[in-house]
Amino acid sequence: MSLVLEARGIKRDYFVPQGLFSAPKAIQAVKGVSFSVERGKTLAIVGESGCGKSTLARILTLIDAPTAGELFIDGQPMRIDRGVTRDMRRKVQMVFQNPYGSLNPRQKVGDVLMEPLALNTDMPTAERRERAMAMLVKVGLGPEHFNRYPHMFSGGQRQRIAIARALMLNPSLLVLDEPVSALDLSVQAQILNLLADLQDELSLTYVFISHDLSVVRYIADTVMVMYYGEVVEYGPRDEVFSAPSHDYTRKLFASTPRADVDSIRRRVAARA
Repeated sequence: MSLVLEARGIKRDYFVPQGLFSAPKAIQAVKGVSFSVERGKTLAIVGESGCGKSTLARILTLIDAPTAGELFIDGQPMRIDRGVTRDMRRKVQMVFQNPYGSLNPRQKVGDVLMEPLALNTDMPTAERRERAMAMLVKVGLGPEHFNRYPHMFSGGQRQRIAIARALMLNPSLLVLDEPVSALDLSVQAQILNLLADLQDELSLTYVFISHDLSVVRYIADTVMVMYYGEVVEYGPRDEVFSAPSHDYTRKLFASTPRADVDSIRRRVAARA
């Protein structure tokens, strides 16, 4: 299968002022990360807070430029230091963690969905409206929601709207940054099933960032574990979960609470 995303030696440094007579201190947030994702597949990036996941997401979505390294989407180099073009913006979109915070509360849902088309295409208004209506249906909502405001929806419905907005430009790559962590468990399952269905229907490619290993195990094809800006584990999901090779990965898996009956009984016995 063809590669949609390829990263080669991606680095990102931040410089912190140290005083009037001292040179700024370089903080390495991402340290030479390399990976690739095939079309129609899901790469999950996991790790604790501060490991560089969100920084890497900002680079993949062309928000920040890498300090060093190369990024390719559909085989084309993404040189955002020269400016982000319409064509580049159409290739990659992002779904954020907080579905309400990522939507403009003063915009109707129809305007939210049509805005990417207005900014990045020359599509007529009537066609933009038709596309938005069709996308609402595709994510499990309806045309009657077109003229409603974000506060009139539940958290799960808002995340469906955010997913719909991200898909309006038919992107090659969708970056999902903790897309279900702010939702109830039952709603999480609905959104994950929606993402899986959309991936099968549209041959979408996902980079899924999460700290929830149960979610990662459900949705990922490949897992990449980050620790202090570096990749310490990278491989097929089943291999990583069944036989992690790095000590940090084993500790990360061991620290995840399990909800099965035997695990609960063992914890109760230990406390007793």
